[in-house]
Amino acid sequence: MVDNYINELIQNRRSIYPAQYNDQPVTKEFISILLKNANYAPSHKLTEPWRFKVLQGEAKKKLGIFLSDTYTDITPEDRFSPFKHKKIKNNCNAASAIIAICMQRDLKTRIPEWEEIASTAMAVQNMWLTCSANDVGCYWSSPELIDYMDTFFDFEEGERCLGFFYIGNYNEEEIVVPSRNPIEDKVQWIG
Repeated sequence: MVDNYINELIQNRRSIYPAQYNDQPVTKEFISILLKNANYAPSHKLTEPWRFKVLQGEAKKKLGIFLSDTYTDITPEDRFSPFKHKKIKNNCNAASAIIAICMQRDLKTRIPEWEEIASTAMAVQNMWLTCSANDVGCYWSSPELIDYMDTFFDFEEGERCLGFFYIGNYNEEEIVVPSRNPIEDKVQWIG
């Protein structure tokens, strides 16, 4: 028999964007539980490649300035969007916390890199499901700007940023769960 709770949790998981967050802060205790759950993701040869950097308060503001300035620096004038520039800062300010999702490559390269990226993504899925189960909003963003994070963070050898996990409380009645195309359209039964 399949547990309906886990089905509902997975099927109701969704992106809640920073613009939808309210002013109620997410507690440090919740963030600690979130990260502890992330740590239980599977990883080949137990490399446990996920690394997280939690930004709150002034650190979020500094990240917003860094990202928006970097966006300005790397974007050709004809493609520059004042809206996007402002949104970058607003997302950082609106989130209760931002968790930089990083991956530490196994320095012995015992397994393919894609497996460590996949393990890190599974750690993030554990975080996402934890947020969903506790009605905390979250969103994983992987902008082009992550390629420049080595000038913002002090990375260990082989470590790199895969994106940002924004979290914040939200007003649940304002959220709509999007529909999905049927799984039957994506599966072949063989045999």
